[in-house]
Amino acid sequence: MAFLIIKQYFIFAVLSLFIFACEQKTTEKPLQYSTSPSNNTKVTYRFAIHPLHNPQKLFETYQPLVDYLNKKIPTIYIELEASRDYPTFEKKFRARDPDLLLPNPWQTLQAIENGYHVIAMAGNADDFKGIFIARKDNKMKDPIELKGKRVSYPAPTALAAAIMPQYFLHSHGVDINNDINNIYVGSQESSIMNVYLGNVIVGATWPPPWRAFKKDNPEQAKQLKVIWQTPSLINNSIMVRDDFPKLVSKKIQHLLVSLADSAEGKTIITNMETALFSIAKNEDYDVVRAYIENFEKKVRPVENN
Repeated sequence: MAFLIIKQYFIFAVLSLFIFACEQKTTEKPLQYSTSPSNNTKVTYRFAIHPLHNPQKLFETYQPLVDYLNKKIPTIYIELEASRDYPTFEKKFRARDPDLLLPNPWQTLQAIENGYHVIAMAGNADDFKGIFIARKDNKMKDPIELKGKRVSYPAPTALAAAIMPQYFLHSHGVDINNDINNIYVGSQESSIMNVYLGNVIVGATWPPPWRAFKKDNPEQAKQLKVIWQTPSLINNSIMVRDDFPKLVSKKIQHLLVSLADSAEGKTIITNMETALFSIAKNEDYDVVRAYIENFEKKVRPVENN
């Protein structure tokens, strides 16, 4: 028993060091993660997904979807690409490197300005909301009690897991620029784990990563709880670059929105913690533009350019 306790302590100590490392700015060249085509005679299209999870977890979650699309459209090969953090992902679509994107709603607006357009929404709109995770022994009732405390988020541009939670705190009397210590830790999992390890008093995330965390880390999750949540907005988008073949785009759109119609498709979306895909267009995200304008007027700039 003593050996197991020491072992667990060592593992959590290493995790703690790793998570705090995520808080520090780095000058190293960002890593890129992608699969490789099995048949390089096919036209290859890069599909970049924003950091919903760490790269390994993202591949475990989304590679089955990519495999499904490649099987159903055998004339092309889609290559899944993860990014280590939000700035790395955003740099990619601003350079128009990926052919397909799965960005958050704020990133969707930025990608539209860089020549991408929306073909689908991933998940229910009701599922796109911020949630605050705390340890179960946390007795806070009112957000105003966060004053002077540390709060973790994945990144400043994470809409559901940073922008919406910070607006929620603002609306409950918390000056997020002066009253609390905002800690940006790089990923959804890190935001949750910072709470578990006691590095922050509360961590912000959103429902799909929280459900995945409970599934993958049941013992740790038992010690955590959701204490507050924000209103919903609109969910993540699927986008294609403006020079992407229209016929292929239509095929991908059809395959996505019909996923729930087959047993194979239901398994894929269940593993992604996504209820369904539905047809969407650029104009559907105008509500996000209005939300961001209000947030920047009252709270802070989304980006510090």
